Amino acid sequence: MTQITQKPINLAQPRLGAKVISATDDFFAPKERLILPSEPVFIADKYDDNGKWMDGWESRRKRTPGYDHCIVRLGQRGVIDHIDLNTSHFTGNHAPAASIEACISDQDQPADGADWHMIVPETDLKGDSHNILEVSSRDAWTHLRLNIFPDGGVARMRVFGHIVIDWSAHDRSKIIDLAALEFGGRPVYANDEHFGVLENIIAPGRGLNMGDGWETRRRRTPGHDWSILELAHAGTIEKILIDTAFFKGNYPDRCYLQAAHLPDGDNQELIKQSGKWDILLPEQKLSMDQEHVFKAEIKDIGPVTHVRLNIIPDGGISRLRLWGKIT
Repeated sequence: MTQITQKPINLAQPRLGAKVISATDDFFAPKERLILPSEPVFIADKYDDNGKWMDGWESRRKRTPGYDHCIVRLGQRGVIDHIDLNTSHFTGNHAPAASIEACISDQDQPADGADWHMIVPETDLKGDSHNILEVSSRDAWTHLRLNIFPDGGVARMRVFGHIVIDWSAHDRSKIIDLAALEFGGRPVYANDEHFGVLENIIAPGRGLNMGDGWETRRRRTPGHDWSILELAHAGTIEKILIDTAFFKGNYPDRCYLQAAHLPDGDNQELIKQSGKWDILLPEQKLSMDQEHVFKAEIKDIGPVTHVRLNIIPDGGISRLRLWGKIT
């Protein structure tokens, strides 16, 4: 049996393992830039040996029949909801049309005989725009082939969808990070994401810098900031890590966690009710730029599907790990 998360995430994130595997041509701008997490920029007076420097993937002008394409391996196998082909800063040199095919492969580069399926038919693209392409297929895929007709540039490709995990093959005695983005954990809500988005705290690895975490603005009113995460699978939590790496003058003073078992919970309703959930981790003092590990402090409240992280009064968290066993 597979479990699908609800809110789409970008399946083509390099931090999830996504990679641009190949391209027929990337003369003007390398294929790897297509999935960079940064927003594309334009530098008016920047040139390289091949011409104008562009922040994206750009092929040369095609003088023969055919079209260019590149192959992207998704970070995780998933069902795709929609794709954003961002042509920001590409105007007279953007790809005028594109189509997208998908396949399933356990190799980085799909074999020559891979079974490719058209999931987005040939569609006109606008320059310097976000081109949102809906995907009706409900199958889960590992690779995409972006075809551009006949040539040109695309700044960024974002593949929004849902990670699919076959939990039937999982050893239930094994402890895993139940909130991990790569397993299908997802951000549900944060009351403030002024300096950093909630998704960052469940991303793989340690934070790269202060921008690679969840950080709220300075609170000037009573109360505290909070957020909600949905676990990849219902489970019992046995170990918690809260990492404030890089947060020094702006880490939360304290925190506590609440949790609930709501497998069929409606997002809006659970957001309203979350303040009444059971205490999973009582209030704990935090320190700057440090990994905080909690085990004995965790309350036994049974299996949970959602966790609310409360930070007092505000500040930044780099990573949150919720280790436990699926139920």
